[in-house]
Amino acid sequence: MKESNSRNPTLEINFDGLVGPSHNYAGLSHGNVASKANRNQSANPREAALQGLEKMRYVASRGIPQAVLPPQVRPDLAWLQRLGFSGKAEAMLEKVAKADPVLLAAAWSASSMWSANAATISPSADSEDGKVHITPANLSSQIHRSLESSQTALLLKHIFPGDLFVHHTPLPKGRFFGDEGAANHIRLAPNMDTGGIQIFVYGQEATVSQSEVARRFIARQSLEASKAVSRLHGLNLDRTLFVAQNPIAIDAGVFHNDVISVGHLQVLFCHESAFQNRLGTLRELRKKYNTLGHGEMSVIEVKSPEVSLDDAVSTYLFNSQILSLPEGGMLLLAAEECRRNKRTGQYLENLPAQKKGITEVTYVDLRQSMRNGGGPACLRLRTLLTAKEWNAVPSGVKFTDALYWKSKTWIEKYYRDRLLPKDLADPDFFREVREAMRALDSILLYV
Repeated sequence: MKESNSRNPTLEINFDGLVGPSHNYAGLSHGNVASKANRNQSANPREAALQGLEKMRYVASRGIPQAVLPPQVRPDLAWLQRLGFSGKAEAMLEKVAKADPVLLAAAWSASSMWSANAATISPSADSEDGKVHITPANLSSQIHRSLESSQTALLLKHIFPGDLFVHHTPLPKGRFFGDEGAANHIRLAPNMDTGGIQIFVYGQEATVSQSEVARRFIARQSLEASKAVSRLHGLNLDRTLFVAQNPIAIDAGVFHNDVISVGHLQVLFCHESAFQNRLGTLRELRKKYNTLGHGEMSVIEVKSPEVSLDDAVSTYLFNSQILSLPEGGMLLLAAEECRRNKRTGQYLENLPAQKKGITEVTYVDLRQSMRNGGGPACLRLRTLLTAKEWNAVPSGVKFTDALYWKSKTWIEKYYRDRLLPKDLADPDFFREVREAMRALDSILLYV
């Protein structure tokens, strides 16, 4: 484990997933209340992509480094071929639509936009060998998301090249090692440059019956997967904590921990229903944090009388981003739905007055993503990199005004403003998406 220095300061980089042109509401995600509620409704891929792009632009405008992850190639024709479908692409998609529309929707899924699930990344300050460790998530609990891991692994190797980064293969697929990436991971530290506490939040132990955990929805992240990632990343067990999700929260629609808690530096922002052993978890976390020797951590725990669990899930209150501002203080970037909800809106209005680290609250419109169950934090893979490590990242994915305008023009040219799941079998749509992705290669130069 190493300490950074003033000549090589550590930066927090938000790698946001650019929403793909096949963004639709097929309702594939079991346990995701919003996804199921909006199933088969008309989606607006153009608006979705522009909303995500505007969020990136706002974060960058506040002086916070921002980068872009491209959408994955869709449809996944190779996967469909493995399932017995053949022929030219357009004809194949027509066959799949008639045989099983769920398989068609899975092959077209734009869910890689939620890059919080792309991987778990440990900063060099925490790892035994002083390097950044990256493990792509296998996302094995959902058929459409399980398609992402191989493309994600290849993409991350391009974006994080060289000897400063260690790339691990995704964990074996299956319930035993179900891994959902950074959406179930929190890191706390007194500042950017020092080693911190890594918190892995899991929903199930593979040796425990699912019925003993959550009864309504499946638990996606396993303890075994979390422990495997921590071993791969060479983490110090004295600064690592494994925490069980509250089954009540899972059954309320908290399919990932980032729907019910978020942490940044010394601040943990969570609902009282987040963890199974609430008091024991907070006690152990404070104990480990105190070993860092740089002051106390700040816990902002929201009680149910202040914000109910249902309101927290429907507004994605805890799927907000907490960002350090260059001028000092912390910004909480929340979905517009939080402002419109009476309970969450009132709570956030009063949050800065608590003086627990968060000094400003701002809202962003992500309605298209929210209707599919993804808020501000879902759309970004947060990564701590030293200046040297950041310099190794290809400049083509680093957010600039020029990249913003090129991306905006590309979206407005190629994306539809209306898309239904049935449109995924349209040969014209297939050709439109292929043309769009070829054009994107000249914009996001990451190879």
